Amino acid sequence: MTEIHELSALAQGAAVADGEVSPADLVEHYLARIEAYGAGLGAFVTVTADAARAEAAAALPRPEHAGPLYGVPTAIKDNTTTVGVRTTFGSKAYADYVPDVDAHCAALLRGAGTISLGKTNTPEFGLSAYTDNDVIGPAVTPWDCSRNAGGSSGGAAAAVAAGLVAVAHGNDGGGSVRIPASACGVFGLKPARGRVSPGPVGFDLFGLGVQGILARHVGDAAAYLDAMAVPMVGDANWAPPLPPGETFLDAIRCEPGRLRIARYAGTGLPDVAVDAECVAAWEAASAVLTGLGHDVEDIVNPFPPEIAGIFDIMWASQSLLFAVPPQSEPVLRAVSRHWRERGRATAAEELVGALGRLQMIARRVVEMFSAYDAILTPTLALPPQTSAWFAADGDVPVELERQVAFAPFAATANLTGMPAASLPLHWTADGLPIGVMLTGRPTGEAALLSLCAQVEAAHPWSHRWPPL
Repeated sequence: MTEIHELSALAQGAAVADGEVSPADLVEHYLARIEAYGAGLGAFVTVTADAARAEAAAALPRPEHAGPLYGVPTAIKDNTTTVGVRTTFGSKAYADYVPDVDAHCAALLRGAGTISLGKTNTPEFGLSAYTDNDVIGPAVTPWDCSRNAGGSSGGAAAAVAAGLVAVAHGNDGGGSVRIPASACGVFGLKPARGRVSPGPVGFDLFGLGVQGILARHVGDAAAYLDAMAVPMVGDANWAPPLPPGETFLDAIRCEPGRLRIARYAGTGLPDVAVDAECVAAWEAASAVLTGLGHDVEDIVNPFPPEIAGIFDIMWASQSLLFAVPPQSEPVLRAVSRHWRERGRATAAEELVGALGRLQMIARRVVEMFSAYDAILTPTLALPPQTSAWFAADGDVPVELERQVAFAPFAATANLTGMPAASLPLHWTADGLPIGVMLTGRPTGEAALLSLCAQVEAAHPWSHRWPPL
């Protein structure tokens, strides 16, 4: 007999609509799983059991025109504000912070009828490619609890992979949805720049970050994006809306047609190699795409090595947007202090020069990519790693080098603003998930989701469950 958590989020929503299960049933089932597995995985920073039960009790009768995810439990990443619910940003400096305003995306998800079970784990200020902090510690991949879940949406990815929720909110400023999606064996979608509002109090100085989704099914991610993709007055970036009456969920039901897909697996960085398992995943994905009738062509990584330094300048500058009183700076992690110190030392001339150079590079790359419908790369250059490997015994320069060696591909889509997804198509012989990344055309999430759904149908992955 199929258990509730083995159903897709859309199937759960349909069961609520048909009266086969109630939102309260779903909430209780998932709270029991969080009680059993959540702490061991480091998935949640805060569980809002009482609030979730109250929302579930108030969810019936179901409104006549409720959306497909009405009554379905979810979770919000702990660097995203939620009114009345502790939001730590993964930092001891914010350990007791309770916002008085919802992020626009959190309000939209509530308006769509989803029920949040709490806040998922994130590294301090979302600054790292792995999830660990001094609030509750690391998040681990359910496929091997000795290895980190990846970051910065590691708690969300671990929760989805372990069936603690069917679909979860994440966000992605340099790979933070796709990195943990690969490490945890789930689907991760980073929408295009401007598709989902960071408002009303969120920030995005350089257009790097966007709210995203972790899911077991492409359709669930599409429905979740439909719920979040509502702009807010004052947004700095706006993606063009879909034609009237069309949805991202509709897009996955359409065949993508024969596509021209470019691929590369070189990192473009000196001394940063790609593990053989990640190459094998990329080759296998290429074969799947070719088998589906697409034209897959080899290209050279078009991003120059200097792109890494440009990203670092922006990442360091953006880290200063988190207000931390001087007396609280010592409680921050060493890597956070590094980014903030580097940001303070960045001259305006250096920052403006980096931004100008980035715009020129991004324009050239997007123009080159315009000949293709999608780009295939590995998601990561390494399989999931341990938290201790990342931490490097407190040696911050080594830690940063290891993060680059782990995830050299993901940030490029943030720099161009293009949508990108990690697909869990490969597992190693010892059971570790390895993702591959498909990047779509600018603001082309509908076409990207259509392709991802076609791949999922040809090479399904949702039947795989970690050995909890």
